[in-house]
Amino acid sequence: MDQAHFNQRLVGPFMRDLGAVMHTATVLLGDRLGLYKAMADGAWLEPGDLAARTDTDPRYVTEWLAAQASSDYVNYDEATGRFQLDEEQALALTDEFNPIFFPGGLQVAAAVVKDVDLVAAAFRSGTGVPWGDHHPDLFAGTEKFFRGNYLSFLIPAWLPALDGVVERLRTGAQVADIGCGHGASTILLAEEYPASTFVGYDFHEPSIEAARKAATAAGVAHRCRFEVAEAGVYPGREYDLVALFDCLHDMGDPVRVASHIRSTLASDGVLLLVEPYAEDRFADNVGQMGRIFFSMSTLVCTPASRAQDLGLALGAQAGEGRLTHVLHEAGFTKVRRAAQTPFNLVLEGRP
Repeated sequence: MDQAHFNQRLVGPFMRDLGAVMHTATVLLGDRLGLYKAMADGAWLEPGDLAARTDTDPRYVTEWLAAQASSDYVNYDEATGRFQLDEEQALALTDEFNPIFFPGGLQVAAAVVKDVDLVAAAFRSGTGVPWGDHHPDLFAGTEKFFRGNYLSFLIPAWLPALDGVVERLRTGAQVADIGCGHGASTILLAEEYPASTFVGYDFHEPSIEAARKAATAAGVAHRCRFEVAEAGVYPGREYDLVALFDCLHDMGDPVRVASHIRSTLASDGVLLLVEPYAEDRFADNVGQMGRIFFSMSTLVCTPASRAQDLGLALGAQAGEGRLTHVLHEAGFTKVRRAAQTPFNLVLEGRP
């Protein structure tokens, strides 16, 4: 065996991954203890300064800062022995409303590591892992990680790409958000369009409870309600807009869910389907983004689908072709790609 080739091919990637996993815990510590936020003013700080700002132990903070500097998450000045969080780093590590909030994504990663035993059992049995059986960090991390993405694209780009939808929302529309989780997308819509009314449905009761609290805190609970209901049987009719954000591939029977959605739309209603971005060919999805999405699909999405009736398990990299086929099977006559980002594929469906 060529040792140099082995090191380059396998040892290098392993060291990268081991460092990333270990670093994840330090990022979550920094988020939980307010260490990043205490550095958000851009000041150059000695470890003792940061410890004083956060009421933490200086020796622990010294080691934590060394870990952050080793990962380029903070800056280090050798001449003074001080550390600094610059503007870009502060955005990524302290602003939960930026497009990619690092601690949110890493909270999701930490949660799925904790659930390896659950998924291993599903591998052996061929059954699934219900969403609600996962570690609670998965639910909180998902909200933190996805919220900024929706804030960046939903109002400015995705809705305007749907024919006539923005005008209807401005004048008053009935909207349902299916698989709403903690309600980040639903509340964002309610804040932007005060003339419309919104309802979020999710089968996970703790998430609905969290969404209700968030709607009250945002001051939109009077026209943005949340109810426990499964995606294939939620109530209501004549919705002007029904949205699914990154969840259709998690459904056990996505055709049945999409068919039910079609039956609840007004005759001129619109389906907004947002899914993880993927090409139709597997080979085109192999890479950094595919690595994230396929891993998430293995640990969360496929087990969630398998835990439901039929358990079709589309996976988080279904691609436009398969998603369009699902919608056509469900009776949608018009399906088109309305928008896309490096992270999401946005489809418009009409009855």
